[in-house]
Amino acid sequence: MNNNLGIIVRREFMERVGKKSFIVTTLLMPLLMLLMMALPALIAIFSTPSDKTIAVCDQSGVVMPLLQDAGLDHLTFVTASAPADSAIHDSGYYGVLSIPTDIVARPSSAMLFLHEGGSVETESAIRNLIKEAVRDQRMKAYDINNLQQILDETNVEVSLQTIRVDETGAGEATSSALSFGIGMFMTFLLYMFLLMYGQLVMTSIIEEKNNRVLELVVSSVKPIHLMLGKIFGVGLVAVVQIVIWGALLCAMSAFLLPLLIPAEVGQQVAMFDTGSLSAGTDTLDPDLLNAISLFSSVGYIAKLFGFILIFLIGGFLFYASIFAAIGSAVDNVQDASQLTSFAILPIIVGLIVGMTAGSDPNSTLAFWTSVIPFTSPMVMLMRVPFGIPSWEIWLALGLLYLSFLGMVWIAAKIYRIGIFMYGKKPSLRDLIRWARYK
Repeated sequence: MNNNLGIIVRREFMERVGKKSFIVTTLLMPLLMLLMMALPALIAIFSTPSDKTIAVCDQSGVVMPLLQDAGLDHLTFVTASAPADSAIHDSGYYGVLSIPTDIVARPSSAMLFLHEGGSVETESAIRNLIKEAVRDQRMKAYDINNLQQILDETNVEVSLQTIRVDETGAGEATSSALSFGIGMFMTFLLYMFLLMYGQLVMTSIIEEKNNRVLELVVSSVKPIHLMLGKIFGVGLVAVVQIVIWGALLCAMSAFLLPLLIPAEVGQQVAMFDTGSLSAGTDTLDPDLLNAISLFSSVGYIAKLFGFILIFLIGGFLFYASIFAAIGSAVDNVQDASQLTSFAILPIIVGLIVGMTAGSDPNSTLAFWTSVIPFTSPMVMLMRVPFGIPSWEIWLALGLLYLSFLGMVWIAAKIYRIGIFMYGKKPSLRDLIRWARYK
């Protein structure tokens, strides 16, 4: 019997990994992830603004000096040799900036005339410089000594660094926003796998049932072994795909990502990791430095995919049993649509609750939904990046795998009867009655 189970697992596995679609998706996803990792560097390379010359008609005399002293990259301000309505016809300028005499009283009266499409970055820079010039003039009107110095000394920037302390007392830098993003990625990946491969088990059973293949196979193989063989075979495909993705991303993190990170950013990341980065020397946001540090760590990426793998196995075995029971009870996919809601709805609820748990991973709702087997795979993966206690993870895994044993026992009872039923779509009451047969 064990040999028959192995044959079924091998058949289901080889039938799917040999398809071109499996090979393409397995190789394409890491490439898309690499593109996402390289996207910031590509944006920085291809989004370099072009040099622009703007003629300024400053009737107030208070804005032009500040524009010239700003020293903005790729942006040059020159005094217009003619009024604004005449200078606008000079195609040698990118645009013409008109500053009226009463700009201090009416700061929104400035106008920028362009010969082509505008730039958000350019308009924002000009707006900020006009705002600064108007503010300086208004402060001078108060005639307070050292007013600018007072404002500079009272204007402070606060950077809050969060340190997570584990059970051993060791601390590490963390970010709630980054943890939320990582958790969402893991949750959506698991959500996709549970639905895609779970329904693959169901459709495979329906097809073989319609072809009367199951009637021939069960003459030499017990129904429960046939069902487990399909579940394990399809599940092994999902496991192999996750392992390949994890290995490729670890390789990218170790060899490709360092080549994409500029040297000065790499130095800041190294200082951030050692805790020697002072507030005066950093030029990047701490969350960004933390993200680069984590994605550059092969151990951290391997740890994430390890969690995805163990919850994928448990979640898939649990839900694939339900999909297998549904597939054995119907004759076509259309009849299965109503019954599949019993499997799909908890997965969707787990995804929605997981997103909510990301805002407060230690709430009562987050805890209980992360240990209840119907929602635990999605919700727990959302909570893992936040550094929750290890015993909660092991509790969720223990309950999930134990629930699989109970679910496969119920599904096997439905399966052994359902594969011989044709012509009638069973109701929920019928499935319950089949599950209660001895």
